[in-house]
Amino acid sequence: LPVLFKEELKDEEAQEGASVTLGCELTKGAPVQWRIGPKVLKASDKYQMRQSGTTAELVIRDLEVKDA
Repeated sequence: LPVLFKEELKDEEAQEGASVTLGCELTKGAPVQWRIGPKVLKASDKYQMRQSGTTAELVIRDLEVKDA
């Protein structure tokens, strides 16, 4: 069976300069690739990715308008 979203991303609001955590849950474990538009995000000081089983999280630090 294909991997589907069990719990999809929810809209989050935060102030510029703050941090935000986005999360989703899949129907089964699979690698998650985070993107902003066509750009694939890589782990860095700004972006932190975590995944445990079927749950995946993306932390974005020092938010800017372009992160919307």
